[in-house]
Amino acid sequence: MGATMATGRLVALDVARTVALIGMASFHFVYDLVLFGHLPPETVQFGFWALFARLIAGSFLFLAGVGLWLAHADGIRWPGFWRRLGKVVAAAALITLATYAVMPQNFVFFGILHSIAFASLIGLAVLRLPVGAIVGLVLAVVAIRVWGQSELFDISLLRWTGLGTIRPSSMDFVPPVPWLAPFLAGIAMAKLGSRVGFWAWLATVAQGPVWQKLAVPGRHSLVIYLVHQPVLIALVYAATWLMRGA
Repeated sequence: MGATMATGRLVALDVARTVALIGMASFHFVYDLVLFGHLPPETVQFGFWALFARLIAGSFLFLAGVGLWLAHADGIRWPGFWRRLGKVVAAAALITLATYAVMPQNFVFFGILHSIAFASLIGLAVLRLPVGAIVGLVLAVVAIRVWGQSELFDISLLRWTGLGTIRPSSMDFVPPVPWLAPFLAGIAMAKLGSRVGFWAWLATVAQGPVWQKLAVPGRHSLVIYLVHQPVLIALVYAATWLMRGA
């Protein structure tokens, strides 16, 4: 089954990415409404939307872990791995530079793309471990998050780890601890799925034109991630200007 995924895309996985993209855009729309003063700041800081943001971030990392296993189950395809990693790293650097230019006091230095790039390297190292060992690593990451925080990691050079006691000021902070956990969980679940034939079954079920259309955004998730927020900000800005002008 790994070979099948290595030579072709699993449509259902792209559809899952599409759902995650819709959730991400929904949250960022609400975030932009807060940014322009249409909603109070606590709207995205607490309650439903704060929890929703974590759920979306976790889903992207989980799906990235699933995708890593499906792409390399039968052997690591080094050219494809480095090509994809290069794109993610370049996009992450672009996000850092763009947010620093606009909001230097709150720029993204370790966001979701940085986290996916870092997790991909770690995931590659543990890809051949038994499922039980990977689940153990998931639990270890969670345990470190709960009991391993220290003021030693509050210095600027180590804040990216997520082990500090103070949350850095950033528009999007997705550090390895604890966000490596859902990525590793995705690998573990994907390996279990291969063992029981789940992916082969899913490939036969998720077929047809409707599935293909729903999968289109998921196939271009990186591009959509990069462009959706500038578009949303422009739309909210334009609507705000029109309302205030009226």
